[in-house]
Amino acid sequence: MSRGTITLLSDFGTTDPYVSAMKGVALSVNPAVQLVDMSHEINPHDVAEAGFVLAMAHGYYPAGTVHVAVVDPGVGSERRILAAEVAGQVLMAPDNGLLTMALSRTPPRRIVHVANADYFRHPVSMTFHGRDIFAPVAAHLTLGVDLGEMGAEVEDYKRLEAAAAAVSAEAIDGQVIHVDRFGNLVTNITREDLATFQSGARGGLRVHVAAAEIAGVSRTYAEAGLGELLAVIGSTGLLELSTNQGSAADVLGVGRRTRVRVTQSARA
Repeated sequence: MSRGTITLLSDFGTTDPYVSAMKGVALSVNPAVQLVDMSHEINPHDVAEAGFVLAMAHGYYPAGTVHVAVVDPGVGSERRILAAEVAGQVLMAPDNGLLTMALSRTPPRRIVHVANADYFRHPVSMTFHGRDIFAPVAAHLTLGVDLGEMGAEVEDYKRLEAAAAAVSAEAIDGQVIHVDRFGNLVTNITREDLATFQSGARGGLRVHVAAAEIAGVSRTYAEAGLGELLAVIGSTGLLELSTNQGSAADVLGVGRRTRVRVTQSARA
């Protein structure tokens, strides 16, 4: 693991020097490390959006990867920095709820409060822990330093409000949890939720959002006409509300936290 891989996720954008500075610090510790940009286009301070992106992407990387997620409105405050060992990877993030979705999908083997200043860059800026704490710690981990060297294990961490869909005999009640750049409305309703609900086989599915009702769940975007709304299981395994070659977010005028309900129509 002397080369290692670090992914970087932030709300820094790419026009300022922040991402480049983090990469420079990581390379100074481990010149052979592979640096991958997961995304730097998270909306400023949007912890939930960052948590979604991390949860959907980190599992595709090999064991030994260190994922650094810096969306940190509380930088410099008493909030902790956490590093969670998950399926042979390490997820680093502020203790602000960012890890909620990732850790709910894959329970961690251990979580450490990153506090050992021996592995920090000095002096530590109160406003840029991404450069002075996250980057050097991650690079040391790729060199084989044990996670336990970074601090004591903890069992508590800040969780965002639970966002699991509710499945009953009558309906699935969920919400939009992400809007991608195509305007697709990604919900918290899983493929498994739909399978459980459909096991009753009373009739076809109906998806209700805002004032719209969508009949059935399509297999592809192209099954609807141009500009038409559709529901589809996306690549994340979650139900999406989409428009063929358009933006469902614009068509419906809705965004995150919009309620979505799935029902079954009566048999003819």
